[in-house]
Amino acid sequence: MGPPPGSKRSPPKKRSSTTPTSIRSLEHDTLCIIFSYLGLFDVVRSSAVCKFWNEIIKRSKLLQLLYLKQQRSSRSDFSEESLNVYLEELAIEHQRQSLVQGSLHIDQWKGHSLGVDQCRMKRGLVLTGVGDKVMRLWSLESYKCIEEYSIPDGVPLVDFDFDESKIVGLVGTRICIWRRNGQRSIFPSREGQFMKGSCMRYFDPEAVVGCEDGTARVFDMYSKKCSRIIRMHTEPVTCLSLSEDQLIISGSSLGRITVSGLSSDQRVATLRPTDSTGIKSLCFNPVSHLVFAGTTAGYASCWDLRTMRQLWKTRVSPNVVYSLQHMRSDTSTLVVGGIDGVLRVLDQNTGEVLSSYVMDHGTSTSSGYTNGVIERKIGKRLPYDYNIDRIPKTVRPPITCLAVGMQKVITTHNIKNIRMWKFNNLRELK
Repeated sequence: MGPPPGSKRSPPKKRSSTTPTSIRSLEHDTLCIIFSYLGLFDVVRSSAVCKFWNEIIKRSKLLQLLYLKQQRSSRSDFSEESLNVYLEELAIEHQRQSLVQGSLHIDQWKGHSLGVDQCRMKRGLVLTGVGDKVMRLWSLESYKCIEEYSIPDGVPLVDFDFDESKIVGLVGTRICIWRRNGQRSIFPSREGQFMKGSCMRYFDPEAVVGCEDGTARVFDMYSKKCSRIIRMHTEPVTCLSLSEDQLIISGSSLGRITVSGLSSDQRVATLRPTDSTGIKSLCFNPVSHLVFAGTTAGYASCWDLRTMRQLWKTRVSPNVVYSLQHMRSDTSTLVVGGIDGVLRVLDQNTGEVLSSYVMDHGTSTSSGYTNGVIERKIGKRLPYDYNIDRIPKTVRPPITCLAVGMQKVITTHNIKNIRMWKFNNLRELK
């Protein structure tokens, strides 16, 4: 499924540069007329389709005109900063409406030969792995596997993440880096080996590994040296989150959350737990400075790093919460998945469960792609206090990991299939 590591793909065909100016002008005028009938959010989405559309929208200043119209302001009051702030607020509100009130369908496809239980999503791509001996990078537009990365023989893949140039993975007791051009490097054992690691995150140029001895080990990915060993807990580190301002946030098997600086060799602060259930998942919102945690007892909780106080705690699952995430810069909604297989949307500020979803086990449609079949199912919104035992476990396998994007959520379930939950805002359907 997909090209072998290091193989080169034919570059996409470029649009001919010899297109007559008159035709380009006609396209420009026609598109300007079409765009003028759209609302502000739809114009923003259209500007991201391709460079040509983006250029037309910028030159025609449609965004500025629509913004001024909605704000009932004059051109003299306009600024790029105010437009950007407004567009970000609009995107967050649109995301909330889609996740809470929108319609839902679920596309699923076979991604691996064995169960896959982790996923990461960035810029229209999703990376999946842990289970068999490969990681696969998928296009969310076509569902095609566009790149594949082999795991060293005899070594388990524990954790991973990626960016536009590389994949960084924790394999056994070592860190491995795969370049997107197919080259692979493993840290030499004298520098890269450590106590058994349970989780890994990186923020260029450093990778941080949470270990079973309670330490976080910081590695320089380019010199391949361990630069610091930070004592985070006395018990095993179970999960990590890194912030852009050089903070390491770690959860432990005894329910403690500690905070340290990347440049420090000791923890800075401890967020006091209200019980001793283990922390299974963590995520940090750099905009609001809130830390979200999921526990082995089925609770989701929130802490404010500025005050070091817990803001809320909500029981969202009968047992383990495996994953919780939010869209970057989103300060409104938090998506949570756990052992009961229900996808839940929470309010980040209050912990209130806004909506809950499962896949309807009724009729489905299928469509083919190059290497397999896409099965489309309808998503079902559950009423408050619905008895989930009435839903077959076969259609709600545990959500082992999730990744959140604009109007979509990717989930893995330790089965062969990958699922994409697509939410449509009701305003778009009118």
